[in-house]
Amino acid sequence: MKKISVSIQETSNPTIIKFEADQFLTQYESFEFNNIDDAKASPLAQQLFYLPFVKKIYISGNFVAIERYDIVAWSDVQEEVKLQIEAYLNSGELVVESSPERIKTPVTVYAESTPNPGVMKFVANKNLVPATFEYISIDETKSSPFAAKLFHFPFVKSVFIDKNYVSITKYDVAEWNDITMELREFIRGYIENGNPIVTADAPEVKANSESAKEENFEALDDISKEIVNILEEYIRPAVASDGGNIQFDSYDPETKKVKVILQGACSGCPSSTFTLKNGIENMLKEMLKDKVEIVEAING
Repeated sequence: MKKISVSIQETSNPTIIKFEADQFLTQYESFEFNNIDDAKASPLAQQLFYLPFVKKIYISGNFVAIERYDIVAWSDVQEEVKLQIEAYLNSGELVVESSPERIKTPVTVYAESTPNPGVMKFVANKNLVPATFEYISIDETKSSPFAAKLFHFPFVKSVFIDKNYVSITKYDVAEWNDITMELREFIRGYIENGNPIVTADAPEVKANSESAKEENFEALDDISKEIVNILEEYIRPAVASDGGNIQFDSYDPETKKVKVILQGACSGCPSSTFTLKNGIENMLKEMLKDKVEIVEAING
């Protein structure tokens, strides 16, 4: 069995630290425990409450977040807590027990059009995944029973999943007016019944974990790091709101060419070339002056 590793992630609240695993700990369920009695459903949380500085524990997706009392600083204890959580997860013991009433909770899903006429975005009122997942065919869906089920609809061409939404690309044979309601109801029912979106050991979770991203980022040259920061801060949020994703691929200092990967609604979108040239390319040229000449897109 693959060893689970845990990384330490700071949050905007200095009293709360996230301990992020490279596997799912729960399937799109969130738990909050205020004391050891409250944590009867979670042996892990009960164990952590024996630490005198633990005030509150949150378990969701692929992380455990802990709020501390002021008697200690996180810098003094976070490594010890990380090792304790890591050891527990690798023991194979239960993390948290789901109760039937917790599993089936009301879910709403709404459909949202995207700039790509071949793609519809289906947005849920809860988080589905901690990383991005893209599937071009049913052969690629080993890590996602959810995507595999979607490919059983003959008009589904590709599936992109990120945070709380699913972007579906259709074949031209079908019109959105005829299939949107059917897809929306299937997605809502699937989530509401507590079915898994992706498997706990999906390789994408590890590849997209904060620790993996940090490691990849540190391996880049200085200009590539600047490009990644610009894409993350200025481009990615806008692209995500349209049901897509953009990832840095490479930078060539000789040709001053930047390659990016477009996923979801951005992949094959008729307006993506315009966005690429007049948006991303112009921004990088402006912000990095003579370091960038051209941006090329690779469809995910």
